[in-house]
Amino acid sequence: MNKRIIIGGGGTGGHVFPAISIADALKKRNPGVEIMFVGALGRLEMEKVPAAGYRITGLPVTGFKRSVSFSNVVFFWKLFRSMRKARLIIKEFKPDVVLGVGGYASGPVCRIAARSGIPVILQEQNSYAGITNRLLGSKASKICVAYPGMEKYFPEEKILFTGNPVRQDILNCNNKKTEGLQHFGLNPTDPVVLILGGSLGARTINETFRNSHSGIPDNIQFLWQTGKGYFRDADEFTKRTGKQNVKVLPFISEMDLAYGCADLVISRAGAGTISELAVAGKPAILVPSPNVAEDHQMKNALALIQQEAALLVKDDEAAGKLINEIINLINNEDLRRQLSENIMKLAIPDAADKIANEIINI
Repeated sequence: MNKRIIIGGGGTGGHVFPAISIADALKKRNPGVEIMFVGALGRLEMEKVPAAGYRITGLPVTGFKRSVSFSNVVFFWKLFRSMRKARLIIKEFKPDVVLGVGGYASGPVCRIAARSGIPVILQEQNSYAGITNRLLGSKASKICVAYPGMEKYFPEEKILFTGNPVRQDILNCNNKKTEGLQHFGLNPTDPVVLILGGSLGARTINETFRNSHSGIPDNIQFLWQTGKGYFRDADEFTKRTGKQNVKVLPFISEMDLAYGCADLVISRAGAGTISELAVAGKPAILVPSPNVAEDHQMKNALALIQQEAALLVKDDEAAGKLINEIINLINNEDLRRQLSENIMKLAIPDAADKIANEIINI
């Protein structure tokens, strides 16, 4: 009988795309494996997982507000409903293993699986463990991590250093420069700066770039992923200013082509993005989000800065510094080459395979 595996979690691209990469690795190893995703209704995974060819079921679970809020009453009601639905999913699908990748939906399905005696594996992307994974750590069989020192969050004997999975098409992205330029309508003579703010967009990066249009040279091209919530404003502003060297998109699905044609990447410092930058070997300027638990994006970024593998611009300094840093780095080919070489040393391209092996072994 084919093995059955549930992958629970999501919420952002940093959770969803590594999860899909693990599913792909499982399918590659065992084409007959049955995989079901469990996500949160209305979140990114409900769109991206089916697009990748996998079945997904949504739970009504939402996040808990740390401040006093009426929405927390709704949270407990939705959590109760999600636990009931997770119990039905476990009963009907009968998984052999449940993998939790973090995010709202990971909690209910992993907790019910553990209560039912089903092995649970967790995958923690960040240097600061998310609250869902921390609560589940004692119940997990194995915990796959991407940073050292995670024993302060999890039982040391359960920890496996695997790295973070990345989308597999990114592995060969540097062979796709010409294809990427053609796909995004960019010319082959001017350098390309890829601006990312994660799947949901980044306010500081978007506003800094929008407000600095007049200071951007025309001989630098910009491929700008704004996030859906910021796209209309950015698109209208770009059209109004008449900038022909700026390509604005709400979301980029073809990230292999985007990385392939990029000479420089501007990004938040989420663990998933950093792992992709390392595998792609791209020089980057990181602008860590301050709106995350324990400032973990800054910790992610500093780990690269210490290895001279990226440059850092703090969020509250971006408005005054980011554009100048972009121009200076684009004009410094030697530094970009050095950053590229150093970040590639941190790459773990087979992370998805390592996690898939652990799932199969259990």
